[in-house]
Amino acid sequence: MASPKEGFLTEEQREMLKIAAQNADVLSSSPRSPSKMVLPELHIKGGGGGRATAVGVRHIRRSHSGKLVRVKKVIRQLYCPNKFMLPHHDVDSDGAGGKGTWGKLLDTNPVSRIDRNDPNYDSGEEPYELVGATVTDPIDDYKKSAATIIEEYFTTGDVELAATDLRDLGTDEYHHLFVKKLVSMAMDRHDKEKEMASVLLSALYADVISSGQISQGFFMLLESIDDLALDILDAVDVLALFIARAVVDEILPPAFLKKAMRTLSESSTGLQVIQTAEKSYLSAPHHAELVERRWGGTTHITVEEVKKKMTELLREYIEHGDTVEACRCIRELGVSFFHHEVVKRALILAMEIQTSEHLILKLLREASEECLISPSQMTRGFSRLAESLDDLSLDIPTAKSLFQTIVPKAISDGWLDPSFLKSKVSDEEHRDEGYEKLRKYKEESVIIIHEYFLSDDIPELIRSLEDLAAPEYNPVFIKKLITLAMDRKHREKEMASVLLSALSMELFSRDDIVNGFIMLLESAEDTTLDILDASDELALFLARAVIDDVLAPLNLEEISNKLPCICSGSETVRIARSLVSARHAGERLLRCWGGGTGWAVEDAKDKIIKLLEEYDSGGDVGEACQCIRDLGMPFFNHEVVKKAIVMAMEKKKDRLLELLQECFGEGLITINQMTKGYSRVRDGLDDLALDIPDAEQKFLLYVEHARRHGWLLASF
Repeated sequence: MASPKEGFLTEEQREMLKIAAQNADVLSSSPRSPSKMVLPELHIKGGGGGRATAVGVRHIRRSHSGKLVRVKKVIRQLYCPNKFMLPHHDVDSDGAGGKGTWGKLLDTNPVSRIDRNDPNYDSGEEPYELVGATVTDPIDDYKKSAATIIEEYFTTGDVELAATDLRDLGTDEYHHLFVKKLVSMAMDRHDKEKEMASVLLSALYADVISSGQISQGFFMLLESIDDLALDILDAVDVLALFIARAVVDEILPPAFLKKAMRTLSESSTGLQVIQTAEKSYLSAPHHAELVERRWGGTTHITVEEVKKKMTELLREYIEHGDTVEACRCIRELGVSFFHHEVVKRALILAMEIQTSEHLILKLLREASEECLISPSQMTRGFSRLAESLDDLSLDIPTAKSLFQTIVPKAISDGWLDPSFLKSKVSDEEHRDEGYEKLRKYKEESVIIIHEYFLSDDIPELIRSLEDLAAPEYNPVFIKKLITLAMDRKHREKEMASVLLSALSMELFSRDDIVNGFIMLLESAEDTTLDILDASDELALFLARAVIDDVLAPLNLEEISNKLPCICSGSETVRIARSLVSARHAGERLLRCWGGGTGWAVEDAKDKIIKLLEEYDSGGDVGEACQCIRDLGMPFFNHEVVKKAIVMAMEKKKDRLLELLQECFGEGLITINQMTKGYSRVRDGLDDLALDIPDAEQKFLLYVEHARRHGWLLASF
């Protein structure tokens, strides 16, 4: 073997090199364990106390020339009483790494030095830098986002937007928390928000929120009812109603109640909620209608409420004459698009109470100058009054002449656009024979429809339409029927749908009905001026027509294609399609207005018979009058008159006439209703004579009694 001088290692040197390489592997796998090195010539020099200690290590390396080089590495470890610091390394002046050397054979420095200019540089080897950040809980983030979505929904009422925002959260597993948040926020608000919450839950059911998540959300509400009751005094009853509504809307299975009762403890307030929902709501007669209408049955303020408030503020203004206060009240209504109704009602009031004309004109001028009522709304109000002057003249004979004097004053004062007068003259010039025929048909149609709403007699209505002999105007009748129904209660809306179904089978063609709905949708914007939620109501009528087989689903597409491009009715058709395609659409739409008209009329007739029998057997007259009042059907009081007369004939007792006298004296039964009741008895005398032989003689006596007491119109 060659000598070291010739550039070769001896056996001893090779052994030392092998040991050094092994120690290098140990250090590379555990850089924090330098104490495990096994090297010859390892000397530890330590100091006491808190002073720094030094560890000297001598390594033997070989240069390229074959010479052995000793490298001394000094490791200083600093120690502080309460804190350790990372080792700091120094290389002695005789250390390796100089020019013409291999560098250090064994590097115990735990702090690696990375050269970014090295071709083999890897950014992944860079040391990590920890940056402080706030740790957030995803559940808290979800709850905050859910609260924002709910607040926005309560403001806008946009179900589609709320559903889209909820989907965009991308955390479907937390949707049960949305159910809890929605209901708990609605519980502490008005009936409008409670109804909106129920509507939103039904809309989100299955498509966005699963049945299991809705059940889980309601169960969490039951568990937290004690906390809710601290802020909401009637929390138990409100939550019970929410649960009952969810069961009625078929988004919560009835089995949920039993499951919750088994799970909740006997001392739990949640158990009381379940019992209230089951006994007070779900077990009551007609519980579906009761629950659905408990919060008003709509998410919007009704037209009747707005009109009533307008009338009240106008009458109060006439009494006190405070223009500023009246303008403030109009502004607080928050229905700027409906201000034409204020104009119309104000003008009618000025005609009814002529001494108030100067006050009314002053108010309208002030509202116009403050831009409270826009010029278009002012013109629209005058136009609507002009269109109804013929009907108004029946109650106010001088209506036309008064209107003709008011219009020039308004134009001269600058708060009515002069174009109103020109358009009125233009309309009158275009009236021809066809227009007159259509006008008369509309007038007759209105009378027929009003009679139908009172009598619920479909065969009679069909006979009346046949007598008109104007089948070309069938679409006009449909438009008038639905327009009148939309501005009334659920009973009339249901009656209109039932009538459409009957007419489609006996009198009207499918094209008549399609064209009628097209006319309705084309004038939807004008209808909305009078009926705030006309678009939603029209969508319900369309969807109901499909469910009743009055229209085919394809007819919706046909109607949409025939509408003008800029017509807002297209959106109504789209809503109708979504209603038809929704889960349980048939059941929901069939009872969207209470589930039928026949049951309401028949139920009223049964109640009338019972209250009359109870009174005849010794009941209190005051209680009987209250029962009639509780029926809530003043237009049907002629049935009370008819049945009271027939019962008096049958039992040969005049006590029932005393009840009629009391009702008439209190104004509970009007002279018109009294006359109509007597007329119905007169028309059915032939049939009555079969059971009551002296029916005609008795009836004549009752008529004489009624005339003495002023119950009947002179025309009877």
